[in-house]
Amino acid sequence: MSEVFGRLDDGTTVHRWTLERAGVRVRVLTYGGIVQSVEVPDRAGRTAQVVLGFPGLEGYVAHPEPFLGALVGRYANRIGGARFALDGRAYPLTANDGPNSLHGGANGFDKRVWEATEVAHGVRLARVSPDGEEGFPGRLDVSATYTLDASGALRIAYEAVTDAPTVVNLTNHTYWNLGGAGSGPTGGHELRLAAARYTPVDDRLIPAGEPAEVAGTRFDFRRTRALGAGYDHNFVLDKGVTAAPEEVAELHDPVSGRVLTVATTEPGVQLYTADHLTAPFTPNAGTALETQHFPDSPNRPDFPPTRLNPGEVYRSETVYGFSVR
Repeated sequence: MSEVFGRLDDGTTVHRWTLERAGVRVRVLTYGGIVQSVEVPDRAGRTAQVVLGFPGLEGYVAHPEPFLGALVGRYANRIGGARFALDGRAYPLTANDGPNSLHGGANGFDKRVWEATEVAHGVRLARVSPDGEEGFPGRLDVSATYTLDASGALRIAYEAVTDAPTVVNLTNHTYWNLGGAGSGPTGGHELRLAAARYTPVDDRLIPAGEPAEVAGTRFDFRRTRALGAGYDHNFVLDKGVTAAPEEVAELHDPVSGRVLTVATTEPGVQLYTADHLTAPFTPNAGTALETQHFPDSPNRPDFPPTRLNPGEVYRSETVYGFSVR
């Protein structure tokens, strides 16, 4: 089901799609592919909105920086120096994070209006990213399909094709607060993450050196423990790239009993505890688990590749499951 959610200054209409199944309600915007709301019950059966969002379109336009709930691309996370090379040719990108390119640049996928098509139990969003958009080469035909399965899990499946060699790395940037949006910081949530390594970063959050072991550090979430704060890091998932989604993370709110599980085909997860959120939100009001390839991979041949060639199909899928205990 869709409805008009608002209009941009240029008159473009933005629609909101509502998905409901198995006691879960999800709302998705055609603006930025944004997951505006996710409503799930707690252990007592009380339903609450468990992601950070704005009630109206104007909030997202006025506050783009947190990327609330957005579909980000062409390249999620950072590319150091806002440039990379393919086949000996350098491609300068829009620098929107100091000297770096972040989440596709100043006008990435999160600020575009997508064309929506209804599918069984969901909606497919699609657009064409023209050659040279934010500096990225090649025309990219890209889609993201949001569906609820029989258990109420939210599935986001991405696909893309290109007419020239390029790089692609897509993710969803939802901030989760399983106690309910506005219920306070998420530092008391408990996290388990199937990653024995993470990528240390420099002061600009670009990977520095080789992936490091989490053992004996504050990055070790291999056994469930309190989340805390102070994270904006990529974790190297033990499973690597997989053809089908495999479970890699569990986030639990002990107060409400709500549990979020994350399964993905991707080799990494960016854990972001939102220490720098500003008004109308507060620091640590939500936690993002961004399934993805690693930051700065186009400049790191030792990382899993993000190159997409003509004739190939980029595919990625992440599943967010909901339960209580």
